[in-house]
Amino acid sequence: MVTLWPTELRTDLRNGLRARDKGDLELSTKFLQRAWEKSKTLPIKDFKDQPHLKTSGIAVLLASILEADGKRERAYDIYLESFEQLQQAGMEELSGPEKLRAIAIAYKLGEMANKLQRREDEESHLVWAVETILKSVFRLGDQPEGSEQADHANCVLETARAQSRNPDTLTMLSELSLPEWATKTDIASPLEALATFYAEAGRVDFAMPLYLRAISVLVPPSPEGSTDEEKCRGAQLMANLAELIIRNHSKPSEEILHQAEAWALQGLQITMKAKEKLPNINATCELAFAVALFNIAALRRMAGDNAEAKRLFALSLKQSKSIGLQSGVEHAEQALKELGAPANPPP
Repeated sequence: MVTLWPTELRTDLRNGLRARDKGDLELSTKFLQRAWEKSKTLPIKDFKDQPHLKTSGIAVLLASILEADGKRERAYDIYLESFEQLQQAGMEELSGPEKLRAIAIAYKLGEMANKLQRREDEESHLVWAVETILKSVFRLGDQPEGSEQADHANCVLETARAQSRNPDTLTMLSELSLPEWATKTDIASPLEALATFYAEAGRVDFAMPLYLRAISVLVPPSPEGSTDEEKCRGAQLMANLAELIIRNHSKPSEEILHQAEAWALQGLQITMKAKEKLPNINATCELAFAVALFNIAALRRMAGDNAEAKRLFALSLKQSKSIGLQSGVEHAEQALKELGAPANPPP
């Protein structure tokens, strides 16, 4: 085990992993903290191929254990230290997987800043992650808007994914039980998180283009390369986009309603197709299906089509009950009550 790391770190890494596997998080933290501190004293050349993926891997492992042990502040500090180390190395010097690691850690910092109620830090980390994605993946500013950006984005993702899957990198990831970072979801997540941040702050003008970017990654114009789960995740974002379109207009016109419904329907169709292909129940797709049904029902109600709205709210209620989505059950029951319909899902 841990043979890809310098000899000086292997004993502590091995002991840290053993302690983690036995459930002794305090002891695991002790060993991994020592490995992390030692790693900072070694020349980067000692780590050989993908050196920053290896050093940051120790930090991610340590921080994840601290987080699991309820020590969020300390975990945040470790993630931040690792992130700053990657920044100091210079993004232009990092390999594809190393850049994606930096983006992923920035996203994680934004997520943790939200839990720690550090709103300014949350925004700054997510903005950095998104700006780096737009520069490195979409090449924003290098070429005009258009489908070429989506093509380039997928090319960059595939290249990074291929680099991530070389034997040494795969061995390294498996030895520390770390995830692969070169996935479409890893790129879409910071875009979605920053979009949600701005949507909650009432900055719909900032949120909408970010949702569109995330959708273009998860469900590109030629979505054959996307997994069914990625498609369902994209469908969820389409539902978010539909809701934002309505929210941006106090009195939505028929044209605005049509635009929002077009996104909601597209999300529903994508979800239904994905559900048909999947051999087993997928939580992301099941949730996306419930949300899409509810959103289209709400839009039908706004358009004055109460009969169709009742039918779709009832289907949303049935789906929410089947997956144990209590908030979905409550919203659907309330909507049906307001329409004077019984809150009973269809058989």
